[in-house]
Amino acid sequence: MKRQFPVSFYIIAITIFCYMLQNLSDWLFGYDYLLLFGAKINEFILQGEFWRLITPILLHGSFLHIAFNMYALYSIGPGLERRYGISSFVTLYLIGGLWGNTLSFLLSKNPSLGASTAIFGLIAAQGVYIYKNRFLLGSAARPLLMNILMVVAINLFLGMNPGIDNWGHIGGMLGGLFYAWFAGPTYGVESTITLGNVIIRQPKNPRLVTIGAAAISILLIALKILVSA
Repeated sequence: MKRQFPVSFYIIAITIFCYMLQNLSDWLFGYDYLLLFGAKINEFILQGEFWRLITPILLHGSFLHIAFNMYALYSIGPGLERRYGISSFVTLYLIGGLWGNTLSFLLSKNPSLGASTAIFGLIAAQGVYIYKNRFLLGSAARPLLMNILMVVAINLFLGMNPGIDNWGHIGGMLGGLFYAWFAGPTYGVESTITLGNVIIRQPKNPRLVTIGAAAISILLIALKILVSA
């Protein structure tokens, strides 16, 4: 049977390719046109360039920026894929990015870019997964949750430095929490006389959760545009 690479690796490859195009554009033309046309820039979003609420997750400002984010995706992505499935994992990644950039659009005037919005969504989803399955995980659940809380706290503290979009991080976490809570898998034990079988209870309609997440984002964006008009 042919081994399938995790979709996380494809996301990493696409993101690295976009970063190479950014550098190529800067080298050829003296300007990063991908950043110009894809970063979260509020004034352009207000003019109708709504793709800027998702495209920033493919763009990065420096080698260290992309290296840190892609290492985080490499570390946490494959495990979440196995638990959520490919389609739900990709949806989770995109919702983290969408909610992160939406909250940044609402509360921060500064331009921003980077996959950290989506990464924070994955971290939050990992926390929800552990919490919802804490009884089966037993004594391992508490230290795992504490590790996640520590990672989040440290990164939010570092995000207080100039040039880091903490609102994007918080929005990404909220998106990950929302999707994981309503559409994430929960393990249970189906008891029989002879043995207990572990079963996975998947949500009945994760598409409704996806639609709900998108609708909330659209509503907030529309309100922001109306207020700014």
